[in-house]
Amino acid sequence: MQEGKEPKVFVVIPTYNERENIEELCGRLLQSPLNLHLVVVDDGSPDGTGEWVEERSREEPRLHALRRPGKLGFASAVIAGFRYALEHGADVVLEMDADLSHDPAAIPQFLEKLRNADVVIGSRYIPGGGTRNWGLFRRWLSRGANQFARMLLGLKVRDCTSGYRCYRRQVLESIDFDRIHTEGYAFLIQMAFLCQRKGYRIEQVPILFVDRRAGRSKLSRRIIGEALGLVLRLAWERWRRYAT
Repeated sequence: MQEGKEPKVFVVIPTYNERENIEELCGRLLQSPLNLHLVVVDDGSPDGTGEWVEERSREEPRLHALRRPGKLGFASAVIAGFRYALEHGADVVLEMDADLSHDPAAIPQFLEKLRNADVVIGSRYIPGGGTRNWGLFRRWLSRGANQFARMLLGLKVRDCTSGYRCYRRQVLESIDFDRIHTEGYAFLIQMAFLCQRKGYRIEQVPILFVDRRAGRSKLSRRIIGEALGLVLRLAWERWRRYAT
């Protein structure tokens, strides 16, 4: 990203059954004065999400539809979006959820922070951040998962499971995505770990995470178990690195 040059910003949005939310989200992003390009990666949603995006993209050149044959996983969807954005000249790549839990109005803050950083993560757990419409168990689970990951992996990021973040191009180019085999939200922890280990400058902005109004959450026991296993594996690798 060159000083004085307007960066080409791509927003990667993984979707599965988000037809009730995707139209509003795309509308808000495309109306932004930031001239954003959207990459919607749909995993064969039976509710017509992919069909709507593809049809709308015929009229809007900044909307890009990547349709996959089935539910292949959150991580691979985001990676597919990253690769597409890089191939099409992105200087900055943002990722966000499709369920309207991430407010597009925060994007200027991300880009401002990125002037002096390589990665910017939207955090629920720094002053000014928070959650809305979450039950007690969901709050406990999220905070506990973050504290567990931060303690074992030495992460400085307060919210390493946040899916609202942005990267400079060179950060994504330096990651070997062929070696990432997580499927769910463990991918977010792994990316934070890799970026910190590579020495990238990571900043945070406060975000208010609003629970989805429509559709169903993708969180499951399998996804939670995968994240736990990843943290333990990375912690073991980290210990071995320091021990040798």
